Amino acid sequence: MNKTLACLPLLALLLAAPVFATHQTPAAKPAASATPAPKERKSVTHGRVSVNGKTIRYTATAGTILLRNAKNEPTASMFYVAYTMDGVRDPARRPVTFIYNGGPGSSSVWLHMGGIGPVRVVTEDHTSTPPPPYDIVSNPNTLLNATDLVFIDAVGTGYSRPVDKGTDKMFWGVDQDVNSFGQFIQRYVSDNNRWNSPKFLLGESYGTTRSANLADWLQQNGVALNGVILLSSVLNYGDGWPSTDLSEITYLPSYAAVAWYHHALPQQPAHLAAFVQQVEQFASTEYAHALFEGTRLPAAEYDQVVQKLHEYTGLSEQYIRQVNLRINMMRFRAQLLRDRGRTIGRLDARFEGYNRDNAEEYPDYSDMSAAITPAYTAAFNWYAQNQLKYLSQRPYVILNDQTIRHWDWKHPVPGSFFPVPLPDVAPNLADAMRKNPNLMIFSGNGYFDLGTPFYKTEYDFAHMKLPPDLLKNVSFHFYHSGHMLYLHEHTLMDLHRDLSIFYTEALARH
Repeated sequence: MNKTLACLPLLALLLAAPVFATHQTPAAKPAASATPAPKERKSVTHGRVSVNGKTIRYTATAGTILLRNAKNEPTASMFYVAYTMDGVRDPARRPVTFIYNGGPGSSSVWLHMGGIGPVRVVTEDHTSTPPPPYDIVSNPNTLLNATDLVFIDAVGTGYSRPVDKGTDKMFWGVDQDVNSFGQFIQRYVSDNNRWNSPKFLLGESYGTTRSANLADWLQQNGVALNGVILLSSVLNYGDGWPSTDLSEITYLPSYAAVAWYHHALPQQPAHLAAFVQQVEQFASTEYAHALFEGTRLPAAEYDQVVQKLHEYTGLSEQYIRQVNLRINMMRFRAQLLRDRGRTIGRLDARFEGYNRDNAEEYPDYSDMSAAITPAYTAAFNWYAQNQLKYLSQRPYVILNDQTIRHWDWKHPVPGSFFPVPLPDVAPNLADAMRKNPNLMIFSGNGYFDLGTPFYKTEYDFAHMKLPPDLLKNVSFHFYHSGHMLYLHEHTLMDLHRDLSIFYTEALARH
């Protein structure tokens, strides 16, 4: 590994964590807070939404909760929006789900306004969304039919920020972040009399890293969860470096799925799922063996692997030989549709873009981010002011790029005395599952996501050293979408159906 430790966090972000265009850059570096602690505040409104033909009336609470240190001094104000179903006789029987995005440094706006909350912003499915005005509509696929919803913004994002005795550094790190979310959840369930309610976590992207670690933290602090929902997972940052065998192996099925979507294969299979399964088999056997052998691989076997890679990715045999069987993800995005003059997105490879010239080795920008970020930004700001009636003199920070730049990636692996430079939280999730054998896990991934490849998620769970009876608590779901599953409306409908079933099954464990 020829990178210094100083480069590790940024490279890890580029490889796996889904990030979007920056909307606010609050500070040049983490700084001590000079902000006096504000009073906690709430704005309470009411709404209704129709799900599966039934009208759900709900209360929306947009507010803040103050976090405190061991001396009971305020350190941060965390912003949230909670949706609770009206008319519930026994809140102890009504599930509550804590929801967040990733980054690190992203607000919860994507899940909130994309498909989980009771309203959503309408965007184009796989191409650029036109400028405003945007349509903000009632969401028939909200999860309010199954659970109350609490969307949480991490410190430094949304309206959440350090105050009084708090500093950015106290919250910008793998374990620091989990401590803040754990304290927030404890405060929320206390303030709202939800200690005896079934509890779930729902995180996307780096939010899955947070969830795996947070599930363990909560378990150790007396909070047993009923379920954890992982969307577009990244559980281990430390074993997927470029030009390592594991990175090449786990990305290959995603390359194949993307090439299938763009009709870039020499022979187009009819069914994606069966094709992907075939590629996974090849990736874990012949391809893994070829990479392991390296320059020792006999020429005849080398030629066979080249032919298979051409068949499964659509890349030319000449190009595959030029890269010596190792297909770099960023290069793949620029190479696959080069003959069409297009690049493809990282988080959602269905999106196409344009480079400055068609000879560039890497794409110039993130196609999906450019296509949807303005719509989500405008939609939430309008929604917060006009429907949630939450007014703030501070800007809502969609993504804070300073957070990722100053993130502390060190995280101790359970059973080890020393933290590792890049986090592996799969052991934390496994630890929570062993101590709470009724904990149910939902894993959802998009076939066309090149930020968090679906086969890597399968690999991580297969190496968590779980006994078979606990591994049965994990359900895998794969969708014809990219990183943000809800962008594709048909996938959003499928996701809602699958999650509704998941809640029913998890609650049956009581």
